Amino acid sequence: MIPSPNIWHWPDVYELENRAQDVEGAIFDVLRELADWAGKDVVDVGCGSGFHLPEFGATARSVVGVEPHRPLLRSAAKRAGSNVTVLHGSAEALPLPDASADLVHARTAYFFDRRCGPGIAEAERVLRPGGRLAIVDLDATANDYGSWMRADLPHYDAVAVESFFTTAGFTTRRVDTRWVFPTREALRAVLGIEFTKQTAARAEAATQGLALDVRYRIHLKQKPHGLLL
Repeated sequence: MIPSPNIWHWPDVYELENRAQDVEGAIFDVLRELADWAGKDVVDVGCGSGFHLPEFGATARSVVGVEPHRPLLRSAAKRAGSNVTVLHGSAEALPLPDASADLVHARTAYFFDRRCGPGIAEAERVLRPGGRLAIVDLDATANDYGSWMRADLPHYDAVAVESFFTTAGFTTRRVDTRWVFPTREALRAVLGIEFTKQTAARAEAATQGLALDVRYRIHLKQKPHGLLL
C-alpha cells in the first residue's frame, strides 16, 4: 500500500480540490465514451472520501468503492447510496471475487509506473471478460501545472510512464480540464498540499484569477472476451 499524503493528512483541503477539479466534467464525458457504465458493475479503487461514487452510482447497477485509509472510508460511506458499497482494501488486494466487475476505475491513486503491476493484475482478476480498466492520472508534460509537478518530482519521467502503460496493453487519451476555485484562499490551500512550499508559492504567483488549466491522461485496457484470469 502506497500512502496518499495529501488526502490522508488534509482531507478538508482535498475536498476543496475535488470540488474545483474538472468543473466541466470532461473526464467523465470521455470515460462514458470509452467505457460506459450504465447498468453495469463498477469498482472505484482508491475512492478516498467517495467524491466520485455518486456520479458512478447515478447510472450503474452497482458501485464498490475500495479505500485503504479507514478515516476516508468512513467519509466515503456517507456518500454511499442504495447501490453503492464501500469496502476496506487496497489496489493490490481488492476484497472482491473474480470476474465481478465491468469497469475498474482509479483516479490519481497508486497507479504511476511499473510499481503498479500488482494493482493492474488485481483489476484484471476482478474484471469480467470484456470489462475495462480505466486509470486516470495527471499529465506532467502539459500546462503550468505539469511544470510545477516536474519541479517537485525531478525523477518522475512522464514519457516513461506512458511507455509502461503502452507496453502493458493500454491505450491513452489526453483530456484537458479546467479547475475553478471559489477563492484565492482555496487555491492557495490546494497548491500548498500538492507542491512543496517553494513550488506552491511560484504556482500561486503565476496564476491569475481562480482557474487552472490541467491536462489528464486516461489509460484504458479491455480484458479480452473469453479470458478468465
